[in-house]
Amino acid sequence: MTIDLSASFKAYDVRGIVGESITAETVRATGAAFVDVLDLAGRTVLVGGDMRPSSPEFMDAFAEGAVRRGADVLKIGLISTDELYYASGTLDAAGVTFTASHNPAEYNGMKMSKAGAVPVSSETGLYDIRDLAQRYLDEGVIPAAPAPGTVTERDVLAGYAEYLRSLVDLSGARPLKVVVDAGNGMAGLTTPAVLGDAVLPALPLEIVPLYFELDGTFPNHPANPLEPQNLVDLQRAVQEHGADLGIAFDGDADRCFVVDERGGTVSPSAVTALVAEREIERARAEGVETPVIIHNLITSLAVPELVTARGGRPVRTRVGHSFIKAVMAQESAVFGGEHSAHYYFRDFFNADTGMLAAMHLLAALGEQERPLSELMHQYDPYAASGEVNSTVEDKAGAVRRVVEALAGRDVVVETLDGTTLSCPDEGWWFNLRPSNTEPFLRLNVEAKDAETMERVRDRVLGLVRS
Repeated sequence: MTIDLSASFKAYDVRGIVGESITAETVRATGAAFVDVLDLAGRTVLVGGDMRPSSPEFMDAFAEGAVRRGADVLKIGLISTDELYYASGTLDAAGVTFTASHNPAEYNGMKMSKAGAVPVSSETGLYDIRDLAQRYLDEGVIPAAPAPGTVTERDVLAGYAEYLRSLVDLSGARPLKVVVDAGNGMAGLTTPAVLGDAVLPALPLEIVPLYFELDGTFPNHPANPLEPQNLVDLQRAVQEHGADLGIAFDGDADRCFVVDERGGTVSPSAVTALVAEREIERARAEGVETPVIIHNLITSLAVPELVTARGGRPVRTRVGHSFIKAVMAQESAVFGGEHSAHYYFRDFFNADTGMLAAMHLLAALGEQERPLSELMHQYDPYAASGEVNSTVEDKAGAVRRVVEALAGRDVVVETLDGTTLSCPDEGWWFNLRPSNTEPFLRLNVEAKDAETMERVRDRVLGLVRS
């Protein structure tokens, strides 16, 4: 029996357990289908991967399938996910990186892009790739193209670092001490290149490294900074070293999370607001009359409020990097941010890069004298629950219970992505959304004050988990 690929192909990437739902055989078939569906025979296909133990084997297998169907594979080796987007954008080539982001060591997966870092999602070909790969698996053979492709290699790290530095100038910032927790993920490679002096001249930054050794078994803690327990080491190190701030990256280093000089967490919505302000100012200076900023529906209300106040136009969208990248292009947006610490930039091919967001934050902090906690206070006026996960068998039934109990004349119900209830009169909103990648129902609550937020959060969780 062949593996059913529907178990690993999600809405906007591929993710599964190595040896069960993702194997060298399934990856080889996927590489072939990638070339066929996107019509890449005779064209360059980029192949890279993260530090997970299975990534090298999967990179080779994908290349074999792609070459068999006539594509010329350019192996770009160990990369962060945003390095793939950089390479895809600058080389105008489709590509794949092997990563399972923040998932545990037994997982791996694929994030794919078309040429120019255009996302491949369920709406733009991912399921077509799945179906053709499934056919190749079921038939037990991948047909050979009339002219097989070639395989070459290139290192893109230096170009990636130079490109990011061209977008944010940190050379004139005041000296800052920064603790960076790479979580044994790809930021252990990209941080010294971009923020350190591994490939470029030194910046006025003293980097204190935590877990920079590339190790896909994650021996110190999971590379998922969204979970508070995975920030404890960073918070402690910031205080022990008297650092100005701390930055944590997830496993494939496309997301960044921030703690201030006191060890307090900085909301990704606050980071979104700060970067949005900077990008609006820059776009207006370039002659863009009303710069567009994208934010997903779980981002704080502070973001659209600030964008409007600064002369921009906020556009609200559903959660998910492939979807937001598409809206970035449709709206000619200059920047977009998500509650999950994905940050998207017009000048980075509409793709997400945690490193560039970190650089904006470092620049904003280094351009003035206040500590980070004071600087960020203005961008974080509301009380938020953060993402609270519940494992429930009947997700639809749980959401139905909540809506039946809380919907009323003064409560607005929306279904843009999951279910959102808001009550402007009482100053609160919340969203319930089933995860695309994990067996969770996710709750996010925001309110005018902590007391209201906690009351709404506890009421909703009581209904969800009953």
